[in-house]
Amino acid sequence: MSAAAWTCLLLPLASTVLITLGGTRISRRVAGYISTLTTMGAFAAAVYAFVRLLDNSPEHRGAVTTSWTWLSAGQYHFGLTLLTDQLSIVMMLIVAGVGSLIVAYSVGYMDGEDEERRYFAYISLFVFSMLLLVQGGNLLLLLAGWGMVGLSSYLLIGYHQDRPSAIAAAKKAFVMNAFGDATMALALFLLIQHTGKLGYAEVFATSPHGGTVANLIALGLLGGALAKSAQLPLHTWLPDAMEGPTPVSALIHAATMVTAGVYLIVRCHPLFENAYVIQDLAAGLGAATLLMAGLIALVQTDIKRVIAYSTMSQIGYMFVGAGLGAYPNAMFHLMTHAFFKALLFMAAGLAIHAVVGEQDIRKLAGIGKLMPFTKVVFLIGSLALVGILPFAGFFSKDSILASALARGWFGDTLFVVGIIGTFLTGVYAFRLFFIVFTGEPSAFAREHFHSHHGKEGPLSMRWTVGVLAVLSVIGGFLQFAPLWHPLTTWLEPVARPIAEPTNTQEYLASAIAILAGAAGIFVAWTIYAAKRVKAPRAVKLFEQKFYWDELYDVVWYRSADLLTRGLYAFVERPLIAGSISAVTGAVGLGSRELSVAQNGLVRTYALALASGLAVLTVVFLAAR
Repeated sequence: MSAAAWTCLLLPLASTVLITLGGTRISRRVAGYISTLTTMGAFAAAVYAFVRLLDNSPEHRGAVTTSWTWLSAGQYHFGLTLLTDQLSIVMMLIVAGVGSLIVAYSVGYMDGEDEERRYFAYISLFVFSMLLLVQGGNLLLLLAGWGMVGLSSYLLIGYHQDRPSAIAAAKKAFVMNAFGDATMALALFLLIQHTGKLGYAEVFATSPHGGTVANLIALGLLGGALAKSAQLPLHTWLPDAMEGPTPVSALIHAATMVTAGVYLIVRCHPLFENAYVIQDLAAGLGAATLLMAGLIALVQTDIKRVIAYSTMSQIGYMFVGAGLGAYPNAMFHLMTHAFFKALLFMAAGLAIHAVVGEQDIRKLAGIGKLMPFTKVVFLIGSLALVGILPFAGFFSKDSILASALARGWFGDTLFVVGIIGTFLTGVYAFRLFFIVFTGEPSAFAREHFHSHHGKEGPLSMRWTVGVLAVLSVIGGFLQFAPLWHPLTTWLEPVARPIAEPTNTQEYLASAIAILAGAAGIFVAWTIYAAKRVKAPRAVKLFEQKFYWDELYDVVWYRSADLLTRGLYAFVERPLIAGSISAVTGAVGLGSRELSVAQNGLVRTYALALASGLAVLTVVFLAAR
């Protein structure tokens, strides 16, 4: 099992090294095949490790393997250690499984790009970084993977280096995630100070319970989770990240980066339970994010940005679940979300690919008539996103809502917010579907649409989308909490839930959520399909994304600009530059005065020498 874990981790890294060293000696298509096959190999290794874990009893399903001590400082020694337990196996299967489908999809989507080799080297590095994050056997390795995920996203979001907007988006993502990395690092410093360890078991057993230190540790970890998962208030980078290629968007949203924050809270749940205020804060911020993102998605006109805001909203549900202590439910929604979110992005990619890269839903209007397969799979993804029975989102999201009902008045408040979010999801998801995939094709769509040899895209794009469509239909049947719950049973030894709803609460939450989602779909149908009601004017607040970018511009950029201008005017110019000017002026004046003596007349020089000699003689005689 340990060999399988190392194989799963290192195969994507080997792909990055091979493609980088191969350079132009390998074709762009071969680079894609190397990346795809190694990621699939990583998934096969994860499946093998999962099967081996099944052979063990639940209390003996965790395996820790250390290759060597890679960092030693005084009394502190940190090994290159992998942890293979129930939680890491779930993440390995999701990251490598969904990731391999996205990489395979990229072979067709990126065909013809000038920098395909660089792209596949980056995307393999991305998968490796995420696997290191979830397989790392201590918090230091988790932080290393955390930072590498941020670096990989920076490289992929800024893949189109000729686009200033892509470079700006990459910088924005990197800086905002670096802030989260810093808060995590500070939390680890506190843990080292108070426990002397960073291994999960040791830290959980000896970390402070309650008090300021426990709150600061949990708050530092939460800062990292909020940044990586694009939750309030560190969320503004995610919509801009749509500047990257569509498969990158799918990978970031479905299988890697934004799920990391949820994994962190579930993995470190003892630290959050030691600081229950911070855990409640995580749930509250998740609820606020899912509501705000749903409202913003209502007015977006870029197909990828609508899906991006839906990701922020769905991750918000996961934060609610993890913050309330419903850890298996949060992980279950993470899994099903990976299926239908990758499906939505990749189906959107089929449409974008067919109309020379256009992403404006007004120009894509009616393209479903030209792309029936894409229309069907996008519909499946949309139904799963809203949580309509029997699609995957129904089983996972409704369990989180039911868990909220089991947590008193605070949980009831989050439940109401979650139901409102479900209604909004129905509206914005099917606003997108009805505009883009129903009705007659727009003039732009008819003019620019091109098929791929009579098909809706290359085979590598179509079969991967088909697999995800199937998973979005059947994936939710893995668990239906009132009747069967194998995932909860599987995760219970490492993430025992503290919020366990009754069967009545499960059924009630599902019924209300389905009605809210269906009501949202009906509203979208009335306005955008049947056109019985005129679409309302876009709310300025939603169009401006609640002015978060403007707020950060004032708080950080403009304030920093004002501070630097003030320092220049009152410190640098008068003190530093002024003193330098005074010194140079004095030197210049002295040199000008001395230059008077340099007149070129020999008799003047002779007189000066004689005068000097006379002065020295007088001084010498006086001294004697």
